[in-house]
Formats: sequence, C-alpha cells, structure tokens
Amino acid sequence: MIVAFSVAPSGGSGSDSVHDAVAAAVRVVRESGLPNRTSSMFTEIEGEWDEVFDVVKRATDAVAAYGTRVSLVLKADIRPGRTGELDGKLERLEAALERRND
Repeated sequence: MIVAFSVAPSGGSGSDSVHDAVAAAVRVVRESGLPNRTSSMFTEIEGEWDEVFDVVKRATDAVAAYGTRVSLVLKADIRPGRTGELDGKLERLEAALERRND
C-alpha cells in the first residue's frame, strides 16, 4: 500500500511556521527504512498495512510535541501483492505522457 499523509500541529507557540514539527515527522518516516518521498505538502510511504500505519502513528506522535492538537490528512492506495508502486506509478505516468507527445 501507499499512504500519502500530512501532519501538522496547532495550538502551540503561535508561530505560523511548522517546519520543525514537519521535520520531526519526516525524520520518523525516513528512519523507518520504508520507501518514501516527501513533497511540499505530503509525505508518501509504501509498505504493508501494519508497518505503514505504525510509522504514520509515530510521525503523528512526534508532531504532537509541537502543539496541543494535531491535524492529520491521509490518503491510501491499497493494492495487495503490489510493491514498488511509489516509483512504478510515476514511471507509468511518464511513459503515458511520452506516448502522447509522439
């Protein structure tokens, strides 16, 4: 499965910037050893259900230290038996775009 999630604190120091909290969450994801990618708005992680959700929980817990509340947005693509989809989906998209330009 691939999970795309965004986690952010609220009710904390009053600062508009949440980069330290997001860095704490991304650190948890990267240290998990699971395939992952972070963009400006979401972090994607690929693995089995239990391992992915364990990482999401630990990342959310890491952000909780920065505020009194935590907002979590999550989207999952659940395809049992498939691996390498974090890159595979993008490779198929790029191939389709190339075919369209021929």
